Amino acid sequence: MNTFVTVLAAAAPVASGWTAHVLWLRRSLNVARRDPLTGLRTREAFTRRATALLRDPRAIVVLADVDRFKQINDTFGHASGDALLKATADRLAHHVGRSGVAGRLGGDEFAAVLIDDHGTAADMLAVLHGVLARPVDGQDPAVHTTVSLGWTRAADFPGDDLSGLLRRADEAMYAAKQGRAGTRRAGLGRLFATVTGRRAGRIGARGEVPVVEVAA
Repeated sequence: MNTFVTVLAAAAPVASGWTAHVLWLRRSLNVARRDPLTGLRTREAFTRRATALLRDPRAIVVLADVDRFKQINDTFGHASGDALLKATADRLAHHVGRSGVAGRLGGDEFAAVLIDDHGTAADMLAVLHGVLARPVDGQDPAVHTTVSLGWTRAADFPGDDLSGLLRRADEAMYAAKQGRAGTRRAGLGRLFATVTGRRAGRIGARGEVPVVEVAA
């Protein structure tokens, strides 16, 4: 009995050290999966969660891009630009809720996948567009802008994976930005064609990109 107790006493520090190490690893992984400025998931972490959500036929894929962000940075400074990005991320995450996921893909571009429980995605995103356009608390009221949103229903394009759906949402977002429409649904109206899977102005696109009709 004394030997058993002695073994347990000797093993306790090892077990305690291993538990602390595991907790440290988990914290490190969580930090690596979060964008340091906004706290949203990074592209890799977003992709993992979003892909799982796309199994739900009610899933909606959204791409959001801050309008005139470079102008904000140039006029008011990078600190104001960072505050705008942080506020945009916080509002997007709150709107998406725990059942969905939001991520920062880079720069002033954000993505989200949410579950449309009631078939009211267009109304939800119109509300979100208004929320994202509000001035940032604690900042100069002049430091504000709008956010262009492009979106698509995953069920409308059953052959597309997350990458394909994001591309369609990106095309719709660009059309919304060009037309100052606020939000645009992929597959409806006129969208900007892509070259090698990238729309005009994106890295990897080559040549002039025409505007094309897309069937509803």
